[in-house]
Amino acid sequence: MAIWHFAADTQPDSFWVSLRFFNIYRLLLAAVFLAAVMIFGDSLNFGSHNLAQFKYVSAAYLLLAVVFQVLLEKIRSYFNFQLSMHVIADIVATVLLMTASDGFRSGLGVMLLISLAAAALVSRGALMLFYAALASIAILLEQTYWILSFDRSAADYVQPGLLSIGYFATALITNQLARRVIRQERVMRQRSVDLSNQLRISQLVIQDMQDAVLVVDGNGLVRQHNPQVSVLLGWQAPELDQIEKYSPEIARALARWRGAGGSAAETLLLPGSGKLVHARFVEAGAAGDSISLVFLEDVSRMQEQAQQLKLAALGRLTANIAHEIRNPLSAISHASELLLEEQRDSSRERLLHIIQDNAKRLDRMVRDVLELTRRDQVHPETIRLAAFLPSFIEEFAQNERIPASSFALQVHEASEIVFDRVHLQQVLWNLLRNAWRHSRQREASVRVVAKRRGNRVELNVIDDGEGVPTHLRQQLFEPFFTTYSGGTGLGLYIAREMCAANAAILEHVEPPAQAGGADFRILCGGRPA
Repeated sequence: MAIWHFAADTQPDSFWVSLRFFNIYRLLLAAVFLAAVMIFGDSLNFGSHNLAQFKYVSAAYLLLAVVFQVLLEKIRSYFNFQLSMHVIADIVATVLLMTASDGFRSGLGVMLLISLAAAALVSRGALMLFYAALASIAILLEQTYWILSFDRSAADYVQPGLLSIGYFATALITNQLARRVIRQERVMRQRSVDLSNQLRISQLVIQDMQDAVLVVDGNGLVRQHNPQVSVLLGWQAPELDQIEKYSPEIARALARWRGAGGSAAETLLLPGSGKLVHARFVEAGAAGDSISLVFLEDVSRMQEQAQQLKLAALGRLTANIAHEIRNPLSAISHASELLLEEQRDSSRERLLHIIQDNAKRLDRMVRDVLELTRRDQVHPETIRLAAFLPSFIEEFAQNERIPASSFALQVHEASEIVFDRVHLQQVLWNLLRNAWRHSRQREASVRVVAKRRGNRVELNVIDDGEGVPTHLRQQLFEPFFTTYSGGTGLGLYIAREMCAANAAILEHVEPPAQAGGADFRILCGGRPA
């Protein structure tokens, strides 16, 4: 039968903990019985029939409880065997104590209800019924002893019989309740595992997302964010801090959305990185908990991807037609040079010069367009601006035949950037040429300023001219847009593309009202100071 299967079974830790607590109850009960008869004798009706027997049984019961406690601490196997020994000890001790205390009338039989209830909580199958049957037989035999030995009435079987029914009822009800609790515990344990897995999966998904994600509670505390947040902010984002510490712009947009006065999506410019982001707000709280998700999508990255597709198409087109354009241009230029060598009148000579100038302009335009196809060929290196800029400005001034005193240089000694040296030279060449062309062309008309701002470096090229008219600022970086009759309109466009290829940003900065002039700023990642 299943009740005799006392193999080295394994039970949940909660069963062993329960059994240990039940034995502590047994220790206290035996100690109380022994102390009561040692102090008060039989005045409490304990041991009223045989005081010595009550003392010895109480002492033995206490000693046995101590042994059980030691076994529970040392041996974590044979659970059903240990449980059965505990219950049998309770039944035997209770019957002997009842016999020493005038039998069933002592009321000690009720104590077995607690032992049976405790056993039913951690026993399974027919084992609990075995314990109830064993207790019932013991109580009825004890009553039979009194009837046979002391000629008591057979009607005295009624109360032990009712108590026996109570034993079975207690065992069955307690066991069913325990089974239900165990099932619920298993369900909760599985749900806890599922929830942990879901949280782990969510964390991994958030960490690997290309978009930045912030989890913000109702008090504005950022509970969680992924590494992309630091990339978009341009500095290391804190842990568990208010949303205002991350970005005041995002905090204001979130407050507008929560106040039902703002849109669920806004486009924001983050000053720390200079990136344009699309912020989207989603309510994610449950059961009245205000939790908001803030998704930040790098608009500049999307624009760069679109730009790459456009440049790829432009590169294929340029590769196909560059040769076809340059050959006729070379022929036209060569023919015009030959015609100039002949003695012609001044009007024809002027027309030939026009042909040559426009042929050179077209050649420059083809050369500039070809440069766009090389923007992805980046060879970054660490450039120390304090050493690079003076020599570059000197070279630029000599080649463009501009007095070196026309340039003023301010460089922070710790300014270092990671940039393709050839690209940086081309970008600055375009910016300095434009600055000189639109400046007042006097001493210190063009200022080059390099400074650190946190982990980023700002490189400004500023002139003292009239500045860019407001209505033209939106078109500055458009290809083929120019206000200079001899230009191709690709200088600033190529400069910005070269910066983007080096993870930098080229932008026009609004100058102070009293300063005037134009200010073009390059924002690029620097090395830690």
